[in-house]
Amino acid sequence: MILRSSPPSPFGRKVKIAAAILGLSDKIEIVATDTIDPSDSIRQQNPLGKIPALISDDGKVIYDSRVIVEYLDMVAGGGRIIPNGTARLDTLVLQALADGIMDAGILQMYERRFRDEDRREAKWIEHQQGKIDRALNALEKLDVPLHATPLIGEIALACALGYLDLRFEGNWRTKHPRLVAWLDRFAAAVPAFEKTRVTA
Repeated sequence: MILRSSPPSPFGRKVKIAAAILGLSDKIEIVATDTIDPSDSIRQQNPLGKIPALISDDGKVIYDSRVIVEYLDMVAGGGRIIPNGTARLDTLVLQALADGIMDAGILQMYERRFRDEDRREAKWIEHQQGKIDRALNALEKLDVPLHATPLIGEIALACALGYLDLRFEGNWRTKHPRLVAWLDRFAAAVPAFEKTRVTA
């Protein structure tokens, strides 16, 4: 399999960590992708030009990250990181919340990266930050689980918090000590979290 991704992508990181937990890392070749470059073949593989995208052994292109991790779980036998029943719903909802944090963070970065400072829309940045703040406050009040084999919601949350560390200098940490402690436990339990960490 081939994974089109970029090291800073939190969604790509989610797929890489899921693959590691499922024992599939050695079956996936990671190919660097530049979504801004119009000549990059990602636009032929995924018409949206977005990462991550997974090319299966039979040539099928699978996207986005939520669908890719469903596929990888299926390849690994099913029910490993996306269980059945109520636990499935719970972990998919946690994944959706974590994905929303990542989306809001990325949209803020795009506003800063693609607009000159005098053209940035402060209300838009504030709107996206509000999503992150509300999500983190809600999560801080919860007893977020950490299963022996982490489920996809837990993987996604770790990647969301890691992205906030990468792009927003870890400013979330001061007001969310329970989430900090949870992320420390996740990092200690999942070596792939450190292996996929980038600093720039």
